[in-house]
Formats: sequence, structure tokens, C-alpha cells
Amino acid sequence: MRNLIEYQRPKKRVLADAYAVGMPTAAGAEAGATPPSTGDSERVSAPVAARVLLIEDEPGIVDFVKRGLAAEGFAVEAALDGSEGERLALSGSFDAIVLDLMLPGRPGLEILAAMRTAKPTVPVIVLTARGEIEDRIRGLDAGAVDYLVKPFSLAELVARVRAQLRVLAQASTSTLRAEDIEVNLLTRKVHRGGRPVALSSTEFELLSYLLRHHGQVLSREQILGSVWGYEHDPGTNVVDVYIGYLRRKLGRPDDPAPIFTVRAVGYRLGNPS
Repeated sequence: MRNLIEYQRPKKRVLADAYAVGMPTAAGAEAGATPPSTGDSERVSAPVAARVLLIEDEPGIVDFVKRGLAAEGFAVEAALDGSEGERLALSGSFDAIVLDLMLPGRPGLEILAAMRTAKPTVPVIVLTARGEIEDRIRGLDAGAVDYLVKPFSLAELVARVRAQLRVLAQASTSTLRAEDIEVNLLTRKVHRGGRPVALSSTEFELLSYLLRHHGQVLSREQILGSVWGYEHDPGTNVVDVYIGYLRRKLGRPDDPAPIFTVRAVGYRLGNPS
């Protein structure tokens, strides 16, 4: 049977279906029972040391979810009220946050708004008893990346956390950032200081190569071979020409592009020193 946790605020208790013959209910979980496995045959290991913050005011749910996530390899920290949860979310270093909306101290929607402003890249999964369409829309518009309604399946919550961490990992490997320049390798969009920069295909490849070797001095031959594949005569000035294109497009009147000439060698993208 599915492992479900049913949230009933008026009675202040947690109910759960029996997971299998002889398995404890959530009442047993509150007494310290270990949550059931989500299934070894379907388990996908969580990222090593992935940290999850759980902001939830029901101790039974907190205990059960903490044990369930920990069993899947996550490091879990919990806050039992909105004020403490917001403090931890903004000051701590977490890979994902699981957030209830109905919290004492500070409502979940206000925490979402604060996270969207201060840490927009940290995925927040809402876990709440508010299941109306309007509530879901409000939560997602406030900044949540996912929305799970109580009663919920522990296995599904774990899967949703994993899914958001995969998205985060993919985004981090598909984006190059240095010296306030950001290149998205999937969308091929470029920004400098938040300002979009339109580049040709060759300019994009050249900038990506420089960013991958941030701070390193690269010879013209190295650049030519990596970006153009030696299709051009090594004696050509095509590298210098395209470096000039990048400088003009990335530069601003009071802030030149951070691409520096190293005399008799080549170029370096980095800080002036």
C-alpha cells in the first residue's frame, strides 16, 4: 500500500496507512519508528551531502519526514515555526527546502517571497494541507517550484526533492559564470551584469572557451585550435579580430570587457591583476 501521511490540524495528530503487514503506522513513527523504505529496486541515490531544510510545525510530520529523507541519504535540518524557518533558509546553505504554508510566526507565502528575492536558485517545495487550485496557483506564483498536498506519499516527496536537485545540478553544469558574465550553454543566452548580450555563433564559442579557462593565459594557437579547429591558417589574425568583437559587445563606457591581452602570448579573461 502507499505510505501516506494525513494531516489534520484540528486534532493535532498525524495518521498514516499501514505500509505493509507488520509495518508501523505514523503513530509508531512519532514514537521513533523508522519510516518504510521507498524501495531499493527503484532507489536512485541522493546527491552526496545534499542538505534539505524542512519548515513544518507538526512534530509528527517533522520526525517522519526527517527520518524518511535521512534514510535516502539527505542531511535534513528542521524548523518548527516560520520565523526560525525563514532565518535558517536565508542564512544557511541548503540545496532544497520543503515548506508548509500554515506556520506560526511567519506565513509560508512570506517565506517564499523572501527566498525568491534573496536566494532565487534554491528550490522550494510546498508541502501543505491547502489543496485548492487557487492555493496551488498562489504558492507557485510566490516562488515554489513544486506543490504537494497533504495527505502525501513519502516516496513521492523524496522523488520530488531528487527531481529538483537534478534540475539544479543540470543548471549549474550548463551555465558558465565569471566576472559578472553569465553564459547559458543550453539556451545560448549571454548576460553581463544582468544585461543581455547578443553574440554570433563563433563569438559565443570563443567566450565559452575563455570562461571555461577563467584566469588562465591562453595562446592564440590554443584558442584557434579549440574554437576554430585549426581550420584557419595559424598565421591568421582571426583570434584578435573576434576578441575585438567580444570586447566591444561585452564592454560598457565605464566598464571594459574583462578580456586582457598578454603580450607575446595571447589573452586572459579575468580580473585586471
